[in-house]
Amino acid sequence: MKEPVQILVIDDDEDVLITAEVVLKQKFKTVHTCPYPNQIPDLLAQGKYSVVLLDMNYAVGDSSGKEGLKWLDWLHKNHPQVQVVMITAYGELNLAVQAMKRGAVDFVTKPWQYAEIQETVGAAHKLSQTKEKVEEVRHQSSTSRKMTSELVGDSPKMQAVFKMVEKVAPTEANVLILGENGTGKELVAREIHAQSNRFDKIFVSVDMGSLTESLFESELFGHKKGAFTDAKADREGRFEAANNGTIFLDEIGNLSLSMQSKLLSVLQKRTVVRVGENQERPINVRVLAATNMNLESMVKMGSFREDLLYRLNTIEIELPPLRERVGDITSLAKHFLDRLADQYGKTGLNFSREALNVLKEYHWPGNVRELEHTIERSIIMSAGSVIEADDLLLKARKSTQFEADTTNLEALEKRTIEEVIKRCDGNMSKVAKELGIGRTTLYRKMEKYGL
Repeated sequence: MKEPVQILVIDDDEDVLITAEVVLKQKFKTVHTCPYPNQIPDLLAQGKYSVVLLDMNYAVGDSSGKEGLKWLDWLHKNHPQVQVVMITAYGELNLAVQAMKRGAVDFVTKPWQYAEIQETVGAAHKLSQTKEKVEEVRHQSSTSRKMTSELVGDSPKMQAVFKMVEKVAPTEANVLILGENGTGKELVAREIHAQSNRFDKIFVSVDMGSLTESLFESELFGHKKGAFTDAKADREGRFEAANNGTIFLDEIGNLSLSMQSKLLSVLQKRTVVRVGENQERPINVRVLAATNMNLESMVKMGSFREDLLYRLNTIEIELPPLRERVGDITSLAKHFLDRLADQYGKTGLNFSREALNVLKEYHWPGNVRELEHTIERSIIMSAGSVIEADDLLLKARKSTQFEADTTNLEALEKRTIEEVIKRCDGNMSKVAKELGIGRTTLYRKMEKYGL
Protein backbone atom coordinates (compact mmCIF):
# COMPACT_ATOMS: atom_id res chain seq x y z
CA MET A 1 0.00 0.00 0.00
CA LYS A 2 1.28 3.47 -0.89
CA GLU A 3 2.07 5.90 1.92
CA PRO A 4 -0.40 8.85 2.04
CA VAL A 5 2.28 11.48 1.42
CA GLN A 6 2.01 14.57 -0.80
CA ILE A 7 5.30 15.35 -2.54
CA LEU A 8 6.25 18.29 -4.75
CA VAL A 9 9.23 18.05 -7.15
CA ILE A 10 10.68 21.24 -8.66
CA ASP A 11 13.26 20.79 -11.44
CA ASP A 12 13.69 22.33 -14.90
CA ASP A 13 14.81 19.01 -16.40
CA GLU A 14 11.77 17.21 -17.84
CA ASP A 15 13.52 13.81 -17.67
CA VAL A 16 14.16 14.32 -13.96
CA LEU A 17 10.49 15.18 -13.35
CA ILE A 18 9.28 12.12 -15.27
CA THR A 19 11.69 9.85 -13.41
CA ALA A 20 10.77 11.35 -10.04
CA GLU A 21 7.07 10.82 -10.68
CA VAL A 22 7.51 7.21 -11.80
CA VAL A 23 9.88 6.25 -8.96
CA LEU A 24 8.14 8.05 -6.10
CA LYS A 25 4.62 7.00 -7.12
CA GLN A 26 5.67 3.40 -6.55
CA LYS A 27 5.68 4.14 -2.82
CA PHE A 28 3.86 7.43 -2.21
CA LYS A 29 0.28 8.36 -2.99
CA THR A 30 0.59 11.88 -4.45
CA VAL A 31 3.52 13.25 -6.46
CA HIS A 32 3.24 16.62 -8.22
CA THR A 33 5.98 17.99 -10.48
CA CYS A 34 6.73 21.46 -11.80
CA PRO A 35 9.63 22.91 -13.85
CA TYR A 36 9.19 26.50 -12.66
CA PRO A 37 10.32 27.50 -9.14
CA ASN A 38 8.41 30.80 -9.29
CA GLN A 39 5.21 28.74 -9.06
CA ILE A 40 6.17 27.39 -5.62
CA PRO A 41 4.10 29.99 -3.65
CA ASP A 42 0.93 29.20 -5.61
CA LEU A 43 1.49 25.44 -5.39
CA LEU A 44 2.04 25.59 -1.62
CA ALA A 45 -1.10 27.69 -1.25
CA GLN A 46 -3.17 25.11 -3.12
CA GLY A 47 -1.82 21.87 -1.62
CA LYS A 48 -0.55 20.59 1.71
CA TYR A 49 2.86 19.14 0.87
CA SER A 50 4.99 17.49 3.53
CA VAL A 51 8.11 17.09 1.34
CA VAL A 52 9.50 19.29 -1.46
CA LEU A 53 12.34 18.09 -3.68
CA LEU A 54 14.07 21.24 -4.92
CA ASP A 55 16.73 21.53 -7.63
CA MET A 56 19.71 23.82 -6.98
CA ASN A 57 19.98 25.45 -10.46
CA TYR A 58 17.45 26.50 -13.12
CA ALA A 59 19.39 28.50 -15.75
CA VAL A 60 21.44 26.79 -18.45
CA GLY A 61 25.10 26.67 -17.42
CA ASP A 62 24.45 27.96 -13.91
CA SER A 63 26.05 25.93 -11.11
CA SER A 64 26.02 28.55 -8.34
CA GLY A 65 22.95 27.15 -6.60
CA LYS A 66 21.78 30.69 -5.79
CA GLU A 67 18.22 30.22 -7.06
CA GLY A 68 17.76 26.91 -5.26
CA LEU A 69 19.07 28.40 -2.02
CA LYS A 70 16.79 31.44 -2.47
CA TRP A 71 13.71 29.23 -2.70
CA LEU A 72 14.95 27.06 0.17
CA ASP A 73 15.13 30.19 2.34
CA TRP A 74 11.62 31.16 1.21
CA LEU A 75 10.22 27.73 2.08
CA HIS A 76 12.01 27.66 5.41
CA LYS A 77 10.57 31.09 6.31
CA ASN A 78 7.02 30.74 4.98
CA HIS A 79 6.37 26.99 5.32
CA PRO A 80 8.69 25.73 8.10
CA GLN A 81 6.63 22.55 8.47
CA VAL A 82 7.62 21.44 4.94
CA GLN A 83 10.74 19.30 4.73
CA VAL A 84 12.99 20.24 1.80
CA VAL A 85 15.28 17.73 0.07
CA MET A 86 17.75 19.37 -2.33
CA ILE A 87 18.49 17.87 -5.75
CA THR A 88 22.18 18.26 -6.60
CA ALA A 89 24.48 17.27 -9.42
CA TYR A 90 27.80 15.52 -8.98
CA GLY A 91 30.40 17.97 -7.67
CA GLU A 92 27.86 20.14 -5.83
CA LEU A 93 28.38 18.61 -2.39
CA ASN A 94 29.52 21.93 -0.93
CA LEU A 95 26.23 23.46 -2.08
CA ALA A 96 24.35 20.55 -0.51
CA VAL A 97 26.08 21.08 2.81
CA GLN A 98 25.32 24.81 2.61
CA ALA A 99 21.67 23.98 1.93
CA MET A 100 21.50 21.69 4.98
CA LYS A 101 22.92 24.47 7.12
CA ARG A 102 20.11 26.70 5.85
CA GLY A 103 17.33 24.26 6.67
CA ALA A 104 17.26 21.45 4.08
CA VAL A 105 16.72 18.09 5.72
CA ASP A 106 18.79 16.09 3.19
CA PHE A 107 19.98 15.99 -0.42
CA VAL A 108 19.98 13.51 -3.31
CA THR A 109 22.59 13.47 -6.06
CA LYS A 110 21.77 12.96 -9.74
CA PRO A 111 21.70 10.37 -11.19
CA TRP A 112 19.48 8.95 -8.45
CA GLN A 113 19.53 5.55 -6.85
CA TYR A 114 15.82 4.71 -6.87
CA ALA A 115 15.71 2.97 -3.48
CA GLU A 116 17.79 5.77 -1.94
CA ILE A 117 15.46 8.57 -3.07
CA GLN A 118 12.42 6.64 -1.82
CA GLU A 119 14.05 6.16 1.58
CA THR A 120 15.18 9.81 1.73
CA VAL A 121 11.68 11.11 0.99
CA GLY A 122 10.15 8.65 3.45
CA ALA A 123 12.50 9.81 6.20
CA ALA A 124 11.75 13.46 5.41
CA HIS A 125 8.01 12.79 5.66
CA LYS A 126 8.46 11.04 8.98
CA LEU A 127 10.37 14.07 10.25
CA SER A 128 7.59 16.40 9.14
CA GLN A 129 5.09 14.38 11.19
CA THR A 130 7.01 14.93 14.42
CA LYS A 131 8.38 18.44 13.82
CA GLU A 132 5.45 20.25 15.44
CA LYS A 133 5.80 18.10 18.56
CA VAL A 134 9.55 18.72 18.61
CA GLU A 135 8.92 22.48 18.50
CA GLU A 136 6.59 22.15 21.48
CA VAL A 137 9.28 20.24 23.36
CA ARG A 138 11.85 22.96 22.69
CA HIS A 139 9.70 25.68 24.25
CA GLN A 140 8.50 23.80 27.31
CA SER A 141 10.17 24.40 30.64
CA SER A 142 12.58 21.72 31.81
CA THR A 143 10.25 20.69 34.63
CA SER A 144 7.29 19.95 32.38
CA ARG A 145 9.16 18.92 29.23
CA LYS A 146 8.29 15.62 27.61
CA MET A 147 10.24 13.58 25.11
CA THR A 148 9.56 13.69 21.38
CA SER A 149 6.89 11.33 20.08
CA GLU A 150 9.28 8.50 19.17
CA LEU A 151 10.68 8.24 22.72
CA VAL A 152 7.98 6.44 24.66
CA GLY A 153 8.19 4.78 28.05
CA ASP A 154 6.88 5.00 31.60
CA SER A 155 9.16 2.32 33.04
CA PRO A 156 11.58 3.44 35.77
CA LYS A 157 14.58 2.76 33.51
CA MET A 158 13.26 4.95 30.71
CA GLN A 159 12.22 7.69 33.12
CA ALA A 160 15.80 7.71 34.38
CA VAL A 161 16.98 8.13 30.78
CA PHE A 162 14.57 11.03 30.22
CA LYS A 163 15.78 12.79 33.37
CA MET A 164 19.40 12.34 32.33
CA VAL A 165 18.63 13.81 28.89
CA GLU A 166 17.01 16.86 30.49
CA LYS A 167 20.04 17.40 32.73
CA VAL A 168 22.76 17.06 30.10
CA ALA A 169 21.02 18.62 27.07
CA PRO A 170 21.53 22.29 28.07
CA THR A 171 25.25 21.70 28.73
CA GLU A 172 28.10 21.38 26.23
CA ALA A 173 29.25 18.04 27.64
CA ASN A 174 30.10 15.22 25.24
CA VAL A 175 27.69 12.30 25.71
CA LEU A 176 28.24 8.59 25.04
CA ILE A 177 24.99 6.69 24.46
CA LEU A 178 25.17 2.96 25.10
CA GLY A 179 22.72 0.22 24.22
CA GLU A 180 21.95 -2.73 21.99
CA ASN A 181 20.97 -2.26 18.35
CA GLY A 182 17.42 -1.01 17.97
CA THR A 183 17.09 0.57 21.42
CA GLY A 184 16.84 4.12 20.04
CA LYS A 185 20.31 5.60 20.51
CA GLU A 186 19.98 8.08 17.62
CA LEU A 187 16.56 9.18 18.91
CA VAL A 188 18.16 10.03 22.24
CA ALA A 189 20.94 11.92 20.45
CA ARG A 190 18.39 13.93 18.48
CA GLU A 191 16.46 14.63 21.67
CA ILE A 192 19.60 15.95 23.39
CA HIS A 193 20.18 18.22 20.40
CA ALA A 194 16.52 19.37 20.37
CA GLN A 195 16.71 20.36 24.04
CA SER A 196 20.15 21.96 23.77
CA ASN A 197 21.11 25.56 23.11
CA ARG A 198 22.06 24.43 19.60
CA PHE A 199 18.52 23.25 18.78
CA ASP A 200 18.21 25.67 15.85
CA LYS A 201 21.54 24.60 14.32
CA ILE A 202 22.38 21.59 12.18
CA PHE A 203 22.42 17.99 13.48
CA VAL A 204 24.78 15.76 11.48
CA SER A 205 24.64 11.97 11.90
CA VAL A 206 27.59 9.81 10.82
CA ASP A 207 27.56 6.01 10.62
CA MET A 208 31.15 5.38 11.67
CA GLY A 209 30.80 1.65 11.05
CA SER A 210 30.36 2.25 7.31
CA LEU A 211 33.55 4.32 6.89
CA THR A 212 36.58 2.56 5.44
CA GLU A 213 40.15 3.55 6.29
CA SER A 214 40.53 5.21 2.88
CA LEU A 215 37.37 7.33 3.19
CA PHE A 216 37.54 8.17 6.88
CA GLU A 217 39.48 11.44 6.73
CA SER A 218 37.78 12.69 3.57
CA GLU A 219 34.27 12.06 4.95
CA LEU A 220 34.89 13.51 8.40
CA PHE A 221 37.42 16.26 7.72
CA GLY A 222 36.96 17.06 4.03
CA HIS A 223 39.40 17.21 1.13
CA LYS A 224 41.00 19.59 -1.35
CA LYS A 225 40.43 19.29 -5.08
CA GLY A 226 43.02 16.93 -6.55
CA ALA A 227 43.98 15.41 -3.19
CA PHE A 228 43.23 11.98 -4.64
CA THR A 229 41.85 10.50 -7.85
CA ASP A 230 38.14 11.15 -7.26
CA ALA A 231 38.59 14.50 -5.49
CA LYS A 232 37.16 16.60 -8.32
CA ALA A 233 36.19 19.57 -6.11
CA ASP A 234 36.93 21.03 -2.70
CA ARG A 235 34.65 19.47 -0.12
CA GLU A 236 33.72 20.11 3.49
CA GLY A 237 33.78 17.14 5.84
CA ARG A 238 31.06 16.23 8.31
CA PHE A 239 32.71 18.14 11.17
CA GLU A 240 32.78 21.39 9.19
CA ALA A 241 29.20 20.79 8.07
CA ALA A 242 28.19 20.45 11.74
CA ASN A 243 29.95 23.66 12.80
CA ASN A 244 28.00 25.45 15.57
CA GLY A 245 25.68 22.45 15.74
CA THR A 246 25.83 18.82 16.89
CA ILE A 247 27.60 15.83 15.34
CA PHE A 248 26.43 12.31 16.20
CA LEU A 249 29.05 9.59 15.75
CA ASP A 250 27.19 6.28 15.64
CA GLU A 251 28.92 2.89 16.02
CA ILE A 252 32.03 4.54 17.44
CA GLY A 253 33.34 1.18 18.61
CA ASN A 254 33.93 0.01 15.03
CA LEU A 255 36.82 2.40 14.37
CA SER A 256 40.34 1.05 13.90
CA LEU A 257 43.10 2.36 16.18
CA SER A 258 44.40 4.52 13.33
CA MET A 259 40.98 6.14 12.85
CA GLN A 260 40.64 6.60 16.60
CA SER A 261 43.94 8.48 16.71
CA LYS A 262 42.87 10.90 13.97
CA LEU A 263 39.49 11.50 15.61
CA LEU A 264 41.11 12.11 19.00
CA SER A 265 43.39 14.75 17.49
CA VAL A 266 40.39 16.66 16.11
CA LEU A 267 38.51 16.47 19.41
CA GLN A 268 41.55 17.73 21.31
CA LYS A 269 42.49 20.57 18.97
CA ARG A 270 38.98 21.52 17.90
CA THR A 271 40.32 21.97 14.38
CA VAL A 272 40.22 19.93 11.18
CA VAL A 273 42.69 19.73 8.31
CA ARG A 274 41.22 18.73 4.97
CA VAL A 275 43.00 15.97 3.06
CA GLY A 276 45.54 17.63 0.75
CA GLU A 277 45.77 20.83 2.82
CA ASN A 278 47.89 22.12 5.70
CA GLN A 279 45.42 24.75 6.89
CA GLU A 280 43.79 24.14 10.27
CA ARG A 281 40.10 25.06 10.26
CA PRO A 282 38.49 25.74 13.67
CA ILE A 283 35.26 23.90 14.50
CA ASN A 284 32.67 24.43 17.19
CA VAL A 285 30.65 21.25 17.53
CA ARG A 286 29.05 19.27 20.29
CA VAL A 287 29.94 15.60 20.04
CA LEU A 288 27.46 12.82 20.79
CA ALA A 289 28.56 9.23 20.22
CA ALA A 290 26.93 5.81 20.47
CA THR A 291 27.88 2.16 20.45
CA ASN A 292 26.53 -1.27 21.28
CA MET A 293 30.00 -2.43 22.32
CA ASN A 294 31.65 -2.52 25.74
CA LEU A 295 34.31 0.14 25.24
CA GLU A 296 35.85 -0.37 28.68
CA SER A 297 36.50 -4.02 27.85
CA MET A 298 37.91 -2.96 24.48
CA VAL A 299 40.27 -0.55 26.28
CA LYS A 300 41.55 -3.42 28.42
CA MET A 301 42.08 -5.54 25.31
CA GLY A 302 43.92 -2.69 23.59
CA SER A 303 41.40 -2.26 20.76
CA PHE A 304 40.05 1.12 21.89
CA ARG A 305 42.03 4.15 23.06
CA GLU A 306 41.45 5.06 26.68
CA ASP A 307 42.11 8.76 26.05
CA LEU A 308 39.48 8.80 23.29
CA LEU A 309 36.97 7.12 25.59
CA TYR A 310 37.55 9.84 28.19
CA ARG A 311 36.96 12.48 25.52
CA LEU A 312 33.67 10.90 24.46
CA ASN A 313 32.09 9.85 27.75
CA THR A 314 31.94 12.98 29.86
CA ILE A 315 28.39 11.74 30.44
CA GLU A 316 27.12 8.21 29.75
CA ILE A 317 23.50 7.34 29.04
CA GLU A 318 22.66 3.66 28.82
CA LEU A 319 19.45 2.58 27.10
CA PRO A 320 17.83 -0.60 28.41
CA PRO A 321 16.90 -3.37 25.96
CA LEU A 322 13.17 -3.83 25.42
CA ARG A 323 13.15 -7.14 27.33
CA GLU A 324 14.10 -5.16 30.45
CA ARG A 325 11.22 -2.71 30.05
CA VAL A 326 8.33 -5.07 29.33
CA GLY A 327 5.93 -2.60 30.93
CA ASP A 328 6.55 -0.20 28.03
CA ILE A 329 5.68 -2.69 25.29
CA THR A 330 1.94 -1.99 25.30
CA SER A 331 2.34 1.80 25.16
CA LEU A 332 5.03 1.51 22.46
CA ALA A 333 2.88 -0.86 20.41
CA LYS A 334 -0.14 1.47 20.63
CA HIS A 335 2.05 4.45 19.74
CA PHE A 336 3.33 2.72 16.59
CA LEU A 337 -0.19 1.52 15.77
CA ASP A 338 -1.61 5.06 15.94
CA ARG A 339 1.10 6.50 13.72
CA LEU A 340 1.40 3.70 11.18
CA ALA A 341 -2.30 2.89 10.90
CA ASP A 342 -2.95 6.46 9.81
CA GLN A 343 -0.08 6.19 7.34
CA TYR A 344 -1.65 3.10 5.76
CA GLY A 345 -5.18 4.49 5.86
CA LYS A 346 -6.39 1.93 8.44
CA THR A 347 -7.57 4.10 11.32
CA GLY A 348 -9.56 2.65 14.22
CA LEU A 349 -7.40 -0.46 14.66
CA ASN A 350 -6.91 -2.04 18.08
CA PHE A 351 -5.03 -5.02 19.50
CA SER A 352 -6.77 -8.08 20.86
CA ARG A 353 -5.83 -9.10 24.40
CA GLU A 354 -4.10 -12.20 23.05
CA ALA A 355 -2.02 -10.09 20.64
CA LEU A 356 -0.85 -7.83 23.47
CA ASN A 357 0.10 -10.89 25.53
CA VAL A 358 2.14 -12.25 22.61
CA LEU A 359 3.94 -8.91 22.29
CA LYS A 360 4.81 -8.91 25.99
CA GLU A 361 6.03 -12.52 25.97
CA TYR A 362 8.28 -12.19 22.93
CA HIS A 363 12.01 -11.66 23.64
CA TRP A 364 12.59 -8.78 21.12
CA PRO A 365 16.22 -9.36 20.08
CA GLY A 366 15.86 -6.38 17.70
CA ASN A 367 14.42 -4.20 20.49
CA VAL A 368 12.17 -1.20 19.72
CA ARG A 369 13.06 -1.18 16.02
CA GLU A 370 11.87 -4.78 15.67
CA LEU A 371 8.67 -3.94 17.55
CA GLU A 372 7.95 -1.07 15.15
CA HIS A 373 8.49 -3.30 12.11
CA THR A 374 6.27 -5.97 13.67
CA ILE A 375 3.43 -3.50 14.22
CA GLU A 376 3.77 -2.19 10.66
CA ARG A 377 3.63 -5.74 9.31
CA SER A 378 0.58 -6.56 11.45
CA ILE A 379 -1.29 -3.49 10.13
CA ILE A 380 -0.68 -4.67 6.59
CA MET A 381 -1.75 -8.24 7.44
CA SER A 382 -4.86 -7.36 9.44
CA ALA A 383 -8.21 -7.90 7.71
CA GLY A 384 -10.52 -6.32 10.25
CA SER A 385 -10.55 -3.65 12.95
CA VAL A 386 -8.67 -5.81 15.48
CA ILE A 387 -5.10 -7.02 15.19
CA GLU A 388 -5.01 -10.64 16.31
CA ALA A 389 -2.04 -12.63 17.56
CA ASP A 390 -1.68 -14.40 14.20
CA ASP A 391 -1.32 -11.04 12.44
CA LEU A 392 1.92 -10.43 14.39
CA LEU A 393 3.68 -13.43 12.84
CA LEU A 394 5.69 -13.95 16.03
CA LYS A 395 6.56 -17.10 17.89
CA ALA A 396 6.06 -16.09 21.50
CA ARG A 397 8.85 -16.99 23.88
CA LYS A 398 9.10 -15.66 27.38
CA SER A 399 11.94 -13.30 28.11
CA THR A 400 13.20 -15.44 30.96
CA GLN A 401 13.56 -18.44 28.67
CA PHE A 402 15.53 -16.38 26.19
CA GLU A 403 17.80 -14.90 28.85
CA ALA A 404 18.50 -18.32 30.29
CA ASP A 405 20.06 -19.62 27.08
CA THR A 406 21.86 -16.37 26.21
CA THR A 407 25.26 -16.43 27.85
CA ASN A 408 26.68 -13.13 26.71
CA LEU A 409 26.19 -10.10 24.47
CA GLU A 410 28.03 -11.67 21.53
CA ALA A 411 25.70 -14.68 21.56
CA LEU A 412 22.73 -12.32 21.56
CA GLU A 413 24.17 -10.30 18.69
CA LYS A 414 24.89 -13.42 16.63
CA ARG A 415 21.37 -14.73 17.18
CA THR A 416 19.86 -11.36 16.29
CA ILE A 417 21.79 -11.17 13.01
CA GLU A 418 20.80 -14.75 12.13
CA GLU A 419 17.12 -14.05 12.75
CA VAL A 420 17.11 -10.80 10.77
CA ILE A 421 18.92 -12.43 7.82
CA LYS A 422 16.28 -15.15 7.80
CA ARG A 423 13.44 -12.64 8.11
CA CYS A 424 14.83 -10.55 5.22
CA ASP A 425 15.42 -13.62 3.02
CA GLY A 426 19.13 -12.85 2.81
CA ASN A 427 18.72 -9.32 1.42
CA MET A 428 21.76 -7.72 3.03
CA SER A 429 20.65 -4.15 2.35
CA LYS A 430 17.42 -4.80 4.26
CA VAL A 431 19.29 -6.67 6.99
CA ALA A 432 21.70 -3.76 7.55
CA LYS A 433 18.84 -1.25 7.57
CA GLU A 434 16.79 -3.25 10.09
CA LEU A 435 19.80 -3.75 12.35
CA GLY A 436 20.68 -0.07 12.07
CA ILE A 437 24.26 -0.65 10.92
CA GLY A 438 26.23 -0.14 7.71
CA ARG A 439 26.73 -3.01 5.28
CA THR A 440 30.49 -2.95 5.91
CA THR A 441 29.86 -3.44 9.63
CA LEU A 442 27.33 -6.19 8.89
CA TYR A 443 29.80 -8.15 6.75
CA ARG A 444 32.48 -7.71 9.43
CA LYS A 445 30.17 -9.13 12.09
CA MET A 446 29.05 -12.00 9.83
CA GLU A 447 32.68 -12.94 9.28
CA LYS A 448 33.32 -12.72 13.02
CA TYR A 449 30.47 -15.10 13.84
CA GLY A 450 30.99 -17.39 10.86
CA LEU A 451 27.60 -16.59 9.30
